[in-house]
Amino acid sequence: MSMSEKFIEIIPPKEFDFNECLVFLRRSEQELLHRIHKRSVYKALQINGETILLQMLEKNERIRIVFPLGAPSLDKNEQIECYIREWFDLDRDITPFYKMAERDPILRDLIQKYYGYRVIGIPDLFEAITWAIIGQQINLTFAYKLKKRLVKQFGNKITWDGIDYWLFPEPQRIATLQVAELSEMQFTRRKAEYIIGVAKLINDGKISKNELLHKSYQELKKRLLTLSGVGNWTADYVIMRCFNRPNALPVADVGLQRALGRQLGLDRKSTTEEIKELAKEWGGWESYATFYLWRSSYD
Repeated sequence: MSMSEKFIEIIPPKEFDFNECLVFLRRSEQELLHRIHKRSVYKALQINGETILLQMLEKNERIRIVFPLGAPSLDKNEQIECYIREWFDLDRDITPFYKMAERDPILRDLIQKYYGYRVIGIPDLFEAITWAIIGQQINLTFAYKLKKRLVKQFGNKITWDGIDYWLFPEPQRIATLQVAELSEMQFTRRKAEYIIGVAKLINDGKISKNELLHKSYQELKKRLLTLSGVGNWTADYVIMRCFNRPNALPVADVGLQRALGRQLGLDRKSTTEEIKELAKEWGGWESYATFYLWRSSYD
């Protein structure tokens, strides 16, 4: 990392394509938690109680992080860099994935077409679980609408140049809600109960990311499955996007099933059994295989 008074620069790995990662971040115009404008990503972060606006862009093959509202104190720069590295999975050597994928008839063409694409994370545990619960059994468009309502109603924001930049609601705020308050926003009663329940557990310190961080995949999944509203798909989704594990496979994901069906030339979605059979060849890189198959749907 290099640093000046006005910006931070991160040297990404060779196998990183900023533009490819922007494709994922552009998935919905309903997204409030970041904004993309002229190939820059703008995002508000809260670091030690201070809300900071970041502008991320690629310059001279580096990721430059600029602070439109003024640079934070130097002690926060390291935390900001850690967040960006986790968000874009920059510390992972993905050359073994590419070596595996070169031999895989499904992934071979995808890694050539989308070379440098990386798993885009959701570093905050409450946000990751909530987003996964919101997305259960509904289409992506409606999921984004529900998230937008939740964020605008209960999240905080900062404003720069006439544009609002939002933070995901804190668990302590959601923990105080009644189910009816989310039901009025078109959350099902069950989803409202699940989200409020998770918020209470996190707020009360009964579950935390630090507690789970160093558990094995099986231990981590077992713990997540104890949470009300978290099934196999939700657990694997959170493991993939919040804990940056490369071996999570959300076999019940409709987007994955459709993408794989297209790659196989089928006129239907792939079944979970077909995905599990094919994934035997992915050897610990199931999350990356999933992300590349999802990527094939955005063209």
